[in-house]
Amino acid sequence: VIEHCTAAGSPETSQACAQELSGKGVEMALLGLDLFPGYDTFAASDIPVVGALPILPPDYTADALFVTGGNATTMAAMVALAVEEFDAQSVGIVSADNAGANGSEASLIGALEKAGITYKSVKGGDNETDAGFQGLIREANSENPDLMVSLYADAGCIGAMRGRVSLGITTPMVSTAICGSAEVIDVVGDDAVGWYFVGVGAPGDTTSQAEFDELIEPTYGSGATASLGVGALGISQLMTLARVANAIAADGGEVSGAAIYERMATSTDILTFPNDSALACGTSDTYPSICNFEFPIGTYVEGGEIETVPGFESVSVVDYLP
Repeated sequence: VIEHCTAAGSPETSQACAQELSGKGVEMALLGLDLFPGYDTFAASDIPVVGALPILPPDYTADALFVTGGNATTMAAMVALAVEEFDAQSVGIVSADNAGANGSEASLIGALEKAGITYKSVKGGDNETDAGFQGLIREANSENPDLMVSLYADAGCIGAMRGRVSLGITTPMVSTAICGSAEVIDVVGDDAVGWYFVGVGAPGDTTSQAEFDELIEPTYGSGATASLGVGALGISQLMTLARVANAIAADGGEVSGAAIYERMATSTDILTFPNDSALACGTSDTYPSICNFEFPIGTYVEGGEIETVPGFESVSVVDYLP
């Protein structure tokens, strides 16, 4: 039985959801993109909390487990690419000036400073014109950085990609998986050449990838080569939890919310879905709620496909976390 409650991006609605679900006696709370989870309310009712990704800093030390690492690990992966692929000494950053982008920027800057990489960050509006994106890209590239980072999402991905091409700039750029989504790639096409995407890799010949393809085929068709962006998080979360539950059952244990949480927290041999990296909850003392510190990184190649960057099939970001 699944009980559902929608939080509307405010502490009040998140707390109301926590109270509602606790009152219904759920065995486990699954977080989507909840900005202000009611951790204390769930804890008071002994309800374990598992999330798709931490969003704000308090999530990293919350009484919860997250199957992906959110800004902290995604931004650290960008720095891993900067260091290991480009030997970058400097980075240019473009982003919107809002709470989400500013949080991403703070995590990115922390990782850049730890790696000793200088940076220039340029902020724009949430919705820029084509000329506006060109201005942002031009300024971020003005000191000839070795790599640029775009923290824009959705329509901003499209604007940044087109702006870079319009200016004739060839500096490579890296972004989150959102910019590698089918919705973006279908629009920009080969304007995405030279872009890198954290959390996106070419489909591999694995059982996990076959299962993933089967799940998305009704919507995206067979042989989809672009990421689902944020939409993939729910699939990853539920399928990873299914693997934990199956492991408990295989050992003859009783599958319950508490049992899944405990096994997830202590496992060293259960693999996340679909990237098949081992669950590693508690690896970082600074980010104790995160359970996954490895990512594939892909790049768009001419003709419409995203391919895994050689050597970045599963890069660890532990050493790059600020």
